[in-house]
Order: sequence, then structure tokens, then C-alpha cells
Amino acid sequence: MTTSDPPTHPLIAPHRRFVAAIVIDSIGTGVFVPVSMLYFLATTSLTLVQVGAALTTAGLLALPAGPLVGGLVDRYGAKPVLQAANLAQALGFAGYLVAGQTWQISLCAWLNSAGRAVFFGCYGVTVTALAAPGRRERWFGLLGSVRNLGYALGGLLSAVAVTIGTHGGYAAIVVVNALSYVAAFALLQAVPNARPKPGQDAAGGWPRVLRDRRYLSLVAHQLCFAISLFVLNIAIPVYAVDVLGLPGWTAGAVFTLNTLMVGFGQGIVIRWLGGRIRSRVLVAGHACFAAGYLLFLAADRMAALALAIAVVLLGTGSYTFGEILGGPVTSTVAAESAPDALRGRYLALNQLAVTVAGAVTPFALSGLLSAGAAAIWLTLFGVSILGATLATAIGRAVPAAQNRIGGVESSPRQLPEGSSPT
Repeated sequence: MTTSDPPTHPLIAPHRRFVAAIVIDSIGTGVFVPVSMLYFLATTSLTLVQVGAALTTAGLLALPAGPLVGGLVDRYGAKPVLQAANLAQALGFAGYLVAGQTWQISLCAWLNSAGRAVFFGCYGVTVTALAAPGRRERWFGLLGSVRNLGYALGGLLSAVAVTIGTHGGYAAIVVVNALSYVAAFALLQAVPNARPKPGQDAAGGWPRVLRDRRYLSLVAHQLCFAISLFVLNIAIPVYAVDVLGLPGWTAGAVFTLNTLMVGFGQGIVIRWLGGRIRSRVLVAGHACFAAGYLLFLAADRMAALALAIAVVLLGTGSYTFGEILGGPVTSTVAAESAPDALRGRYLALNQLAVTVAGAVTPFALSGLLSAGAAAIWLTLFGVSILGATLATAIGRAVPAAQNRIGGVESSPRQLPEGSSPT
């Protein structure tokens, strides 16, 4: 009688360690992000304004990190840069245990923010190399699902620590996060190094990237899409509870609905979308965002509390469909539109759009919220219309956006030595 390993998801099986590294990383992030401000307020003598200023300064200083390492990825491969990003974040979180002054928090937060930007700039390079053409949407969708579920599990762990409310409980959050990056570093040791083969044309460097107008249109589209992605964390819960006056549990319900839909529904939706043109799916994603924003605006007109809650949850569902439709496709088009020898630089530029959105949206959305429901939701509706317009444009100009989901790209990409496409 023979024995066999337990069945594994066919995409995960050949690259279990890479997926495990992503899961561990996301759990650690999910533990800390919801309580970051609470942590510093509980463990230092700094005010809310001082902590906010320290974190904002760190985020702004981290903006150049992703583009600066794009050349390193093209020269040395994605794996060593990914691992360096993990170590930087482990060091940054370890520093939080002793940070008590504004400059110390800024320094540690800069390590974390820069490491995060670098990580996601390299992440797409690795996924593109490991996944065979035609399966990249499924890979990006799968990893998006496991990251979302990891964030949710981390959030539950952080809730336990906050409930305990002791200095030791908060310190445990930071220690878990730091250790998660060390574990991710170790797991990545077994991942093939995604790098172009010797002799591939890397001439031109950054000037060549910045002159690529078709790719710049993709970056502009990424900026619109990223702005919508940050709405969930920044605007929707505050709007529901503080502006509409809905019960506090509504904010938790919004996050739970989004997490469950993305975590369990993304893979199903990507399989269902097989054969559909990518740019049209992107347009549909922005349409779902836009419909969600109009529903949030409509909730402000609802007199009955139960009806307002229902409309907010319906809007969240529509918004989440936009995330599900657009996320994997946006990542795949960005990766496949970059030449092999310069993919590190290209994807670093694309990730810069996400980093900029993350730096700008807290201030911008807070200001729009203070101006009223119409101001924020009609503005975001306009962002979605612009995103749909850009998606239509890249559907005409960018070959990767013209391909069908699950189809094979027109020009094959190189794989790292010793690896096989999945």
C-alpha cells in the first residue's frame, strides 16, 4: 500500500514555500495595521498628531524606494531584493519595541514602508516568472485571496491583543509581525530567482521605461484603480458610522463582507471570466466601483436605519466586485506588458502609482468626507469613470490588455533557471 501527500491546490503545489511566505507576511501585516496608531499611543508618550506626523513623514520618504531598486531586480533578480525587503521590515518592527521619540518612529516606519514598496515591486516579477502564460490571472487572484484571508486572521489576532490591552499584549503584536518577516525570508530561500537571462536587451534603463507611453497609460490606470482600493480602509467605515450614524458593528460588517467575497470568491470569478477580453473586464471593474459609490451616496437619503444599512452593505458588495474583477487582471497586464530585461523597473514604476495613492488618499478622502456625502462619492464616481476610460484606451493600445483571460501572451517570457511554469 502506497501513501501520498494530501491533495494540494494545483497552482500551489510546485511553489508551496512562496505561497506560504505570502500567507505568513499577510498575517503579520494584518496583526499590526489595524492597531498601529493604538500601539504608539499605548507604548509612547507621544500625541496622536505627533504619531500621525511621524508615520506620514516615513511614508513620503519611502516613495522613491521602489523605483530605486527596480534596476537591482533587473540585474540581480527578484529573490534577493524580496528577501532584503523582508529583513528591512523585520528590523523596522523590532525597532518599534524600543522607539519612543518621533524621529525613532519615523526611522522604523520608513524601513517598513520602503520594504513594503520594494516587496510589492518585486512580487509581480516573481509571480510572472513562476506562472505560465494563461494562468497568471489565476495566480494573482489566488495570492490576492490568501493575502486577504491572512489580513483577516491577523486582524482577529490583533483584536485579541487589544482586548487584553496591556503593554505586553501590544508588544506581542510587534514581535509576531517581526518574526513573520523572518519566516518569510527563510521560506523564500527555496524560490527560484526570477531574473532575465544573460544577453537580453536591457539597454536604455529608466529613460527607456519613462519614454514608453503605452506603459505610462497603464500606470495612470493603476493610479485610478489603487485610489479605489484605499477607499475601503479610509472612507467607507468612517462614512457609515460617523456620517450616517449607523451602528458601530456596520464597519466590521463592511470589512467582513469584503474579506469573505475576495477570499473565497476571487478564484471562482477568475475561472468564470476565462476567455473574456482583459480590458473589458477592467471596464466592468470600474463600473462596479462606480455603482458602489452611487449606492453609498443613496444611503445618505435613506430615512430608515435598516434600509441605510442594507444599502451600505449592497454598495460594499458592488465595490468588492470591482476589486475582484480588476485586481488580478491589472497585475497581469502590467507584468506582461513589461519586457523581460526591464521588468523590475517597469513594475517598480507601476507600484509607485499604488504607493502614491496610499500616501495621498488619507488626506484627500478625509477632506472630501468633511465636505459631505456628495463631495466624496461623486468625486470617486468620477475617478471610476476616468479609470474605465483609461481601461478602454489601453484595450486599444496595449497588446496584453487585448488578450483574453486564460489566453497565452503573444511573446513568450523567460523563466529563471531551474524553474517550471505552473
